[in-house]
Amino acid sequence: MRGKLLPLASLYLVQGLPYGLQSGLLPVLLRARGLSLTRVGLTKALYAPWLFKLVWAPLVDARGSARAWLMCSTAALGLVCGLLAGLPPAEAGQAGLPGTVVGLLLLLNLGAAVQDVALDTLAVQLLEPAELGPGNTVQVVAYKLGSALAGGGLLALLPILSWPLLFLLLAATYWLAAALAWAAPALRRLPQPQPSGHSPYTLHHLQDLLTVPGTLWTAGFVLTYKLGEQGANSLFPLLLLDHGTSALDLGLWNGVGAMACSIAGSFLGGALLTRQWQLLPLLKSVLQFRFGGLACQTALLFYLNTPGASLGPGTILRGAALLSLCLQHFLGGLVTTVTFTGMMRCSQLAPSALQVRRHDRDTKGLQAWSVMQALTLTPSTVQATHYSLLATLELLGKLLLGVLAGALADSLGPRLCFSFLLTLSALPLLYLDLAPSTLL
Repeated sequence: MRGKLLPLASLYLVQGLPYGLQSGLLPVLLRARGLSLTRVGLTKALYAPWLFKLVWAPLVDARGSARAWLMCSTAALGLVCGLLAGLPPAEAGQAGLPGTVVGLLLLLNLGAAVQDVALDTLAVQLLEPAELGPGNTVQVVAYKLGSALAGGGLLALLPILSWPLLFLLLAATYWLAAALAWAAPALRRLPQPQPSGHSPYTLHHLQDLLTVPGTLWTAGFVLTYKLGEQGANSLFPLLLLDHGTSALDLGLWNGVGAMACSIAGSFLGGALLTRQWQLLPLLKSVLQFRFGGLACQTALLFYLNTPGASLGPGTILRGAALLSLCLQHFLGGLVTTVTFTGMMRCSQLAPSALQVRRHDRDTKGLQAWSVMQALTLTPSTVQATHYSLLATLELLGKLLLGVLAGALADSLGPRLCFSFLLTLSALPLLYLDLAPSTLL
């Protein structure tokens, strides 16, 4: 298993770099330049290419090997970073990002989304059922470590290193990762895909994937489980910046420190799953803890706006605010690892479920075209497409509040906005009672 997890960890680490760059570094820089919370939140729209993974996921499955797609997309990310190194982050007198930088960041997300499809395909093929807990721990931990390095790490280093040098380092990292994707023994041993004579997959066949037991419930859960948490994580650091916390402190605490806590939470989630904890009872417990942590953060925000409240060095409020950031990321990492394990468990049910459905059609004398025919009739293809569907919905749920949180705070005010986010974080707990037994 070590031979599988080490290359996966390295590749998921570099996959987290674009997210950290755009969620940790850019919002703080733009807010420090005086942009409104609404405009800062709208920069999350740069993640839009991730929402269309299902468009090219079948192409990755049907044309060439996932390993080749992984190597090419990772090398392309290095090229985009090399181009970004030659451009300034903002022109003199400009309130936002230059159009060329925006275009390259969109390309960066497009390449990262293709890389994500290829890497998830390899992970589903590579990991045995008993390896899902450790495998998903590695996935979440490595991704968040990459995010922390590109977000908080770069924010802390920006006064020392120039913008071009930072992106040249990122480019070199991607090119090394592309070489690893091609040379890793565990990935080279995977069987090569066989040419298929069947018609290509289309979105028309999503209805077949949705019939897999537990899929509709899982889709609803991943759309909603991060709404409150994601909105709070987007806003709280920027509100601390407004109240006098320095960008360097936010880079260290919200970027490096909080992500370290998130990684610790992910490790704990994997360890609990490895010890045979049942998935849904564990998920309910960690969601309850997360709700309590967000309630404490909301109370801190209310107190922050009272007369005499100070975030100065050495104050209790400052320590409580920074501790709140770390606690929320710790609980978020725990929730994410358990949720991703449930997603992958649901996707591994897809081939057998669709084969049963096809058999039922045949025995009833119905035409036997189904998603198993329309794809390649290989279990790995069905699993990868099913998992891409769930992963896309999970991202959509996170982006909804990431984009809109700033506008909500500007229109409702921080207090009412955080009260709304706290209410949203209670919904997954209620929804959990409707979970099917197939996901236990």
